[in-house]
Amino acid sequence: MLEKTYEPAAVEGRIYESWQDAKAFAAGAGAKPGAETFSIVIPPPNVTGSLHIGHALNNTIQDILIRFERMRGKDVLWQPGTDHAGIATQMIVERKLMEQQLPSRREMGREEFLRRVWEWKAESGGTILNQLKRLGASADWSRERFTMDEGLSEAVRKVFIGLYEKGLIYRAKRLVNWHPGLETAISDLEVENIETNGKMWHLKYPIEGSDETIVVATTRPETMLGDAAVAVNPEDERYQHLVGKYVILPLVGRRIPIVADEYADPEMGSGAVKITPAHDFNDFEVGVRHNLKPINILTTNGKINGLAPKEYRGLDRFEARDRIVADLDAMGVLVWVEEKKIMVPYDEKSKQIVIEPYLTDQWFVKADVLAEPALASVREGRTKFVPKSYENTFYAWMENIKPWCISRQLWWGHQIPAWYGPRVNTDPDFGRLDAGPKCFVAANEEDVKEQARAYYGKVVEIHNSGLTSTAYQQALVEFESAQRDRLDPTKWASLKQTDPFAELRDSKVPLHRDEDVLDTWFSSALWPFSTMGWPSETPELAKYYPTDVLVTGFDIIFFWVARMMMMGLEFTGTEPFHTVYMHALVRDENGQKMSKTKGNVIDPLVLIDTYGADATRFTLAAMAAQGRDMRLAISRVEGYRNFVTKLWNAARFLEMNACQRVGGYDPKRNELPVNRWIVGAATRAVAAVTRQIEDYKFNEAANAAYDFVWGTFCDWYVELAKPVLQGEDGPGKTETQATAAYVLDIILKLLHPFMPFVTEELWAETGKIGPARQSLLITAAWPTGGFEDAEADAELNWLIEVVSAIRSVRTEMNVPAGAKIPLQIIGAGADTGTRVESQLQTLMRLARLESVDYGSDAPKGSAQIVIGEATFALPLAGVIDISAEQARLAKEIAKEAGEIEKIDRKLGNEQFVAKAPPEVIEEQRQRRQDAVERSGKLAAALKRLS
Repeated sequence: MLEKTYEPAAVEGRIYESWQDAKAFAAGAGAKPGAETFSIVIPPPNVTGSLHIGHALNNTIQDILIRFERMRGKDVLWQPGTDHAGIATQMIVERKLMEQQLPSRREMGREEFLRRVWEWKAESGGTILNQLKRLGASADWSRERFTMDEGLSEAVRKVFIGLYEKGLIYRAKRLVNWHPGLETAISDLEVENIETNGKMWHLKYPIEGSDETIVVATTRPETMLGDAAVAVNPEDERYQHLVGKYVILPLVGRRIPIVADEYADPEMGSGAVKITPAHDFNDFEVGVRHNLKPINILTTNGKINGLAPKEYRGLDRFEARDRIVADLDAMGVLVWVEEKKIMVPYDEKSKQIVIEPYLTDQWFVKADVLAEPALASVREGRTKFVPKSYENTFYAWMENIKPWCISRQLWWGHQIPAWYGPRVNTDPDFGRLDAGPKCFVAANEEDVKEQARAYYGKVVEIHNSGLTSTAYQQALVEFESAQRDRLDPTKWASLKQTDPFAELRDSKVPLHRDEDVLDTWFSSALWPFSTMGWPSETPELAKYYPTDVLVTGFDIIFFWVARMMMMGLEFTGTEPFHTVYMHALVRDENGQKMSKTKGNVIDPLVLIDTYGADATRFTLAAMAAQGRDMRLAISRVEGYRNFVTKLWNAARFLEMNACQRVGGYDPKRNELPVNRWIVGAATRAVAAVTRQIEDYKFNEAANAAYDFVWGTFCDWYVELAKPVLQGEDGPGKTETQATAAYVLDIILKLLHPFMPFVTEELWAETGKIGPARQSLLITAAWPTGGFEDAEADAELNWLIEVVSAIRSVRTEMNVPAGAKIPLQIIGAGADTGTRVESQLQTLMRLARLESVDYGSDAPKGSAQIVIGEATFALPLAGVIDISAEQARLAKEIAKEAGEIEKIDRKLGNEQFVAKAPPEVIEEQRQRRQDAVERSGKLAAALKRLS
């Protein structure tokens, strides 16, 4: 017997455990041998993470697809796992060390620090996956992976080495986003540009050998210490006479050229711009074009370094800014200061540290080469984006892709598999004479030593050849320099006196490993195939790769989606997925982005605690319209909690009326029109939900299911069937009981991908009577087949239309709920007459009618409804005060007209539209639309009484 009320908290944990006990989430669970496969890899959440509303939406959509395809009999794999989250994890552990007053990371050393990170990961790293289980995620947890487990680490090493050997990974000095607090490069995704009240300092630089000056402007005056040029537009006639001349850099005294470059915009400020290649991304490109030497004036922790004048060395960059501005002002160089709104790049997590463009040695991937096959995949339709508009976003980025900086100055992550030894090149045919160490890239230290032995063996061979050329002497000088950096003076002196190649002969060359780690996105880019065992040729890789669909947010289309495509095509020869479904952003009910500072964050775990996982999931699905951000209101979750209750109560009603499944039941043998109609309606609902899930229209699928279950089944079928179910026993009652149970089973299957807990509970409870269930609902077959009866559909749809129209009139006219009113039908044809006769008692009961008669004219003071060829008249003169009702309706219409006029004035005010936030404008438009709809209904009601 079903409980009177459904309590999610008492059910969800038990149901989830039953799925796990039955191994229902395992790859291939419930599938027949040879079944078509369907696979998804979860976007791996950070191991540091906690479930937020974006995760809830993303994983709800994935779980809908997984449960749907599992029920369709496919061999399904949903691959779960977590990302090691380099910076975020290292920050957490360092913070814990500080709070516990333990030695810092650098004090304890790399090995001990990493031991503590792994310890933290073992204790706290699984939080978000457990939270996903509360949401109902049916991933194959037995296959959980971590981006730093041994298998994935092997894949990372193989990919790095493969790209390096093809010349697609290289080390170079370039500008990167630099975090002065963490002293590491970071990705664009970890930078948030925030509008700030700033200043623009206008400075005049003196032209060498002239009294003339040229004015430039900057928001970061401290970087002027690193200026390498001043640029003017080649078409700017004001400055053409200055191109090729020099300015003397104030405070520094350095002579820097004036160059002509189109980067300088004649319409912006003075038209001249200072060029600081080491501290601005655009300036760096200008510097490359004009062969300017970049001058880095900052240390890794954001202080002024030794390349600047001594009075500024050691100052924090912002302290230096104040000092430099004061000195420039005192020199008469500062022309004026402009108050200005500027975009400042901050650390995305703390929003406290200003990120610097910084020139440093880093590892890079030649992303433009890898991008070409990925671009071709989308252009040729092998990978499609849903919505399709995101393809343009993909093209825009990929066609202008820059080198990908993959190194990070951290300890937590995949350490770069590169080792360095002294470079000794002695012959042009053997290798160019380069400064800097020799780099060896290999999977492990043994392989590196083998490479080193081969390399230095060649050097010894050349040495033993008796070479006495200039090249040989140069080689000795270079080798001596390289060795001196790594050996103490005593040892070097001894080595030099005997044989400078002694260590090479004995294979004792000092090698040291690159201390940097790889960008987290590097290992994440391998996720679709590395999680399935690549580089080994595993059965899972053969069966489930490539995957079917990637579900992700639009904000990581560049950082993850594109890179997975590039790596998948490069190392497996095929795209990692055929479809990329981009879900929108979840905003608050006013359309504002959620943030802790605004206090408008909606916690999905609180929603689950309060309303249950099913209501939370259904809300997210029902609002997930393609290409449109979601406005999430708690009232919507409450509404879908009521939907869960409605389903539960309907099942209880059927149980109380002995509606049970019957072996051998065939809906095609139904005789009552109401039963033939509901089976047809269920058939159409299944087709609609199936088609819309296949088309990734999750909101339409959810709403189609909702409309059928609440609107068609609960509101109409149950009401229409009540007299039969509660009447005398007989064939009609037996048929209705069996039909109701049959359709309820379809409903449970239809709703299961959206609301898995309550449907599984009802499946189990309703399965206690009648034929035994063959499986849990999670692995039951998706409904197919069914039939439709056009005649039954026409009759019941007519009845519903008439009853709905009469109910609307009663509401509009303020007819008391308990009052029964007469109905007069004018101009009825044969079909209408037959339907009235067949459904008379039902019509009178549901529409609360006193009588039904036919006539030639509508009585005076009646409200009239036209359906088909017939007019349905409701005489209301004796039920309501017609004049008073007409006056009330006219007053309400006038009120709505006033509201519409007021809103139109606001929206017609250019200043209001220009200054009001977008969400306020949208709210006004929605209010106007609502007022127009209300006005239309009121006008229709007034017309009926005239």
